[in-house]
Amino acid sequence: MKNREFLDIRELMDEIFEAAEGFRKAVENEMGSWKNAADWGDHRDYYPAYSYPPMNVYMTEDKSLVFQFALAGFREQDVSLEFRGDYLYFSANAPVQGVKEEGIHYFKRRLKFKGIQEQKYFVPEDRFDREAVKAVFAQSILTVTIPAKAAAPETEGIRVTIVTDDETGSSQAKA
Repeated sequence: MKNREFLDIRELMDEIFEAAEGFRKAVENEMGSWKNAADWGDHRDYYPAYSYPPMNVYMTEDKSLVFQFALAGFREQDVSLEFRGDYLYFSANAPVQGVKEEGIHYFKRRLKFKGIQEQKYFVPEDRFDREAVKAVFAQSILTVTIPAKAAAPETEGIRVTIVTDDETGSSQAKA
């Protein structure tokens, strides 16, 4: 990181992804295609704070960011998605249960319906096209696809000339 008094999260994420890409290339050079080498990258959890609902987050070859949420029992109207700043916010209201809990003795209970508090996912506004987002809810899976923005052409900066007044009152340009 450059010597700054504050942390620029975009710059930090760019450095992390560049380092990961460099590491992947090094592994690929040493071991062949890393995709066939035990798929160790598929087991990393970049969102450990969110264990419910089960989900996948991945990037496609065209740099689209995809979120898949497993929402069995939820309805489309229970789910909320919105962008605020550089984040996608996701939440859902718990489905209404028809069975009363009184007098029930479970032999096994793994299926629990609970609401999903607001979860946020980093989706930089300058890198992804929010106007072209596609969210599809089918077979209890919500798939949110956020395409990458077209690369903006790099433009040269505009040099600003700094002028100062000397004792005679005339202006001189300093480079």
